[in-house]
Amino acid sequence: MSGGIIARPTAVTGEEQIQRYTFKERAYHWINAIAYTYLFLTGLAFFTPYMLWVSYVLGGPATSRFWHPWIGLVYFVTILWMQSAWKRDMKAIPQDEQWSKNVKAYIELRDEAMPPQERFNAGQKQFWWIMFYCTFILLVTGIIMWIPERIPREIHWLLPITVFIHSVTALITIAAFIVHVYMSVWVTPGSTKAMIEGDVSVNWARTHHRLWYERITGRKG
Repeated sequence: MSGGIIARPTAVTGEEQIQRYTFKERAYHWINAIAYTYLFLTGLAFFTPYMLWVSYVLGGPATSRFWHPWIGLVYFVTILWMQSAWKRDMKAIPQDEQWSKNVKAYIELRDEAMPPQERFNAGQKQFWWIMFYCTFILLVTGIIMWIPERIPREIHWLLPITVFIHSVTALITIAAFIVHVYMSVWVTPGSTKAMIEGDVSVNWARTHHRLWYERITGRKG
């Protein structure tokens, strides 16, 4: 699902558009993002008493405690779907290493200093694999925390270790999520719009994802 349908020029800018994300991709992405945001907020409410007020905003501690694991399953399912859809696009390519070495230029918006990238750049791939693998850790530890009464008494010592691993893993994903939002909204303008509307301009595609642009259009440069 790499998109690539060439659309007519828009009435506003006159720029030719390329389909970057299908409707299904966008739907799963936003369901996943909303689910993660809920988990992020309720998780913080459980993590520290200073954030407990968040759970009251979301219906109260008991309501948040009930929905947190169920929303977690929704998040897990959408992660699996996106992995099946984007597996090819998330594979490492030789240019990724050079991109990582020049990440300062990317942050400074010096696109001319960056190597050409495929549908997703090296930073997006790194974010994806952090979230993907952390999801499985959160799932396993979350299930144990969900049903502590089912844990045999002789291995109850496992519970505090599980809570610690779950918390640390969640904090890693929170840091990655904040960076992802920052990069999407402020560092690469047009990324959020693409995930909402589905299309990007030919110039945007050529500038930020030249290899992907050339592959789906058959054009060079």
